Amino acid sequence: MQFQVPQFIEIEDKIFGPLTFKQFLYVLGGVGFAYIVWNIGNRFVGSLFAIIPTLPILVFFGALAFYKIHPKEPFIKTVENAVKYYLGNKLYVWKKVAKVAQKGDRNSDTLGANNAAESLVPRLTDSKLKEISWGLDINENIK
Repeated sequence: MQFQVPQFIEIEDKIFGPLTFKQFLYVLGGVGFAYIVWNIGNRFVGSLFAIIPTLPILVFFGALAFYKIHPKEPFIKTVENAVKYYLGNKLYVWKKVAKVAQKGDRNSDTLGANNAAESLVPRLTDSKLKEISWGLDINENIK
């Protein structure tokens, strides 16, 4: 028995003409919010000055509905990440601490650059070396 596999499952359905449900809600919310701001501004300062805060609101909600940063990354995701970054805690995990070289230190300049480079190489203890060789022996026997 054959079944039809759904195609294009990542593409949202167009419900309201050329708009998806999310786009329709963004446009509807933006127009409603802009109308409220324009109406309040029109009562207090006049219609010319009421347009000034209304236009950025319409542009922002239009970007939420239609603008994509990357082919699969909507603008709302970028806004969400920006709000989380600015309001969230910032955790710094690693900070480099400058070490001052002492006379008796292995990394002192008197010993030369070769010794400094060798000290950066991690050293294996005997038990770690035995564990690695045992693992290699076992892997050879398996093959």
